Amino acid sequence: MAADIDEVRDVRGARRVLANARCVLFDFDGPICRLFPENRSRPVADELRRKTDEFGAGDVLTANERAVKDPHVVLRAVQRAGRNRAVPGLLETLEELVVAGEVKAARTAWPTPDADTLIGLLSRRRTRMAVVTNNSPLAAETYLGRKNLLHHFAVIEGRSSDPSRMKPDPDVVFRALRGLGLRTEDAVMIGDTGADVEAAGRAGVSFIGYGRNPEKSGRLREAGATVVLGSYAPLLQQEGQERQERQEGLVELMGQSGQEGKPQREREAVGRGAGAVLGPKTGSAQGEGGRPEGA
Repeated sequence: MAADIDEVRDVRGARRVLANARCVLFDFDGPICRLFPENRSRPVADELRRKTDEFGAGDVLTANERAVKDPHVVLRAVQRAGRNRAVPGLLETLEELVVAGEVKAARTAWPTPDADTLIGLLSRRRTRMAVVTNNSPLAAETYLGRKNLLHHFAVIEGRSSDPSRMKPDPDVVFRALRGLGLRTEDAVMIGDTGADVEAAGRAGVSFIGYGRNPEKSGRLREAGATVVLGSYAPLLQQEGQERQERQEGLVELMGQSGQEGKPQREREAVGRGAGAVLGPKTGSAQGEGGRPEGA
């Protein structure tokens, strides 16, 4: 019961934030797709470690950095070490490998359920959208183009040549807002990591967490996210219900308007349902076959 109440609260909170936003900033890997499902990022991270060893800089990596599946961890480590130890060409070489791996992964990435529907809905509302990702912008463009979603996005901002400016640094958020010509108070960001929460907070942008499982949702809340969705489905279901209610209200209003000025008995007949017609003498409602009601 408590979980259901939390979900309703989060959905309402997300809808409220989205309704007030002029633009939505999507993180890419997670909120839009799963770029490296089933640990497919590990071969890219392993290739970065091999290349680092070839450059004679393998000792800059800690035991954990040698074991993780995230290529960005290796990239950050080499960049950090480069402040005190110059290894000409290494960082640029690793960046090229990461870009190639991410673009390749984008061709087979798994769509996040209902993300395309949400993007289409926001587009119909004329809410502007941008991508703010730690991945290469080329990877985001590749995936969105493959799914025929690229035209919905006004700006695609991703990792720059300086890995230290990746989220949680808010640099990518500020770049996207500059590209959109909007202010921080105009935006809401959708992300799935603690780094996203921190980047949004440091930029002064509202935040909606996307946690596809309880573990990810829990980490988002621990990082400070107050609105976390387990999926986009409840958000879209409420939108569909409200749209249906608006349509039904409009039909009812039109029906009432069309009956103004009609004789009372004719209004009653129309109010009894489709296909009702006036009886030739009594004025009782009849079905299409002409049989009086109750006969």
